[in-house]
Amino acid sequence: MEFFSISMLNGISYGLLLFMLSSGLTLIFSMMGVLNFAHASFYMLGAYFAYTTTQLVGFWPALVVAPLLVAALGALFEKYCLRRVHKFGHVPELLITFGLSFIILEMVQLVWGTSSADYRIPPELTGPLFHIYGTQFPIYRGFMMLVAMVMLLAVWLLLTRTRVGLVIQAALTHPETVEALGHNVPRVFMLVFGGGCALAALAGVIGGNAFVTEPGMAATVGSVIFVVVVVGGMGSLAGAFVASLLIGIIQTFAVGVDASLMSGLNAIGFNITPETFGFPLWKLKVAQVAPILPYVFLVLMLIFRPKGLLGTREG
Repeated sequence: MEFFSISMLNGISYGLLLFMLSSGLTLIFSMMGVLNFAHASFYMLGAYFAYTTTQLVGFWPALVVAPLLVAALGALFEKYCLRRVHKFGHVPELLITFGLSFIILEMVQLVWGTSSADYRIPPELTGPLFHIYGTQFPIYRGFMMLVAMVMLLAVWLLLTRTRVGLVIQAALTHPETVEALGHNVPRVFMLVFGGGCALAALAGVIGGNAFVTEPGMAATVGSVIFVVVVVGGMGSLAGAFVASLLIGIIQTFAVGVDASLMSGLNAIGFNITPETFGFPLWKLKVAQVAPILPYVFLVLMLIFRPKGLLGTREG
């Protein structure tokens, strides 16, 4: 029971962090049709900007300053780079964002170095939030979950209950009509792209010190967030939320299981022995295959439900 409770809470907190990352990517794709390959790089920038800001003025200002700085950079990139290639189709968009990810990586290494940054959890958020069967659940994990839920509520209210949200959604389907009503559609898309980058940066602010802030962090989560977006359904914010939680919980439980694959398969009815396969399957632990589970999930989803869990848009 202790293992189940702690793994479930850790899985939900990790899943909510994945959602914070994937929500910005989902927002950009659903509103603009742009699949931003540099999205994880903005997550990394958010962590590094927060690290520097924390050293200067503390963690709490960094929680606001870092996402705003990354939002400004994202908006400038959309206006002066992405917008110029948008008319040529999806491939140039993919290539220019792919190139941007390498530029950001090299700039991070030039400015902050190639080793990990000493970005730590603030003292007021250290320690246990509560105990479950003698095991501590950290305050910071609870803080991550709270920030993710507040962000989800804020984005939902913005898109469904405000005039700005109505303009954004109308600009997606009827840009000419929105332009005729006096709204600047290119500016709307610029703000959407900047806002999506800010969400990634916010995830970097609260995830960089919970895990590790180093130049390889974008590559570590980059592929996983694309899995989340595809599994949830391209352009579906609700789908990204469900997929993030599923992947976070499944991967967290798998990491904590020390049983072999053979014993697990035999427990559900298969009759497998060490001689069944040409390699020693009995030695392979469930925890060892945990990193590939999201990609197995992705392959199965593409085979049986290509639109994703809640997706409506194909591209």
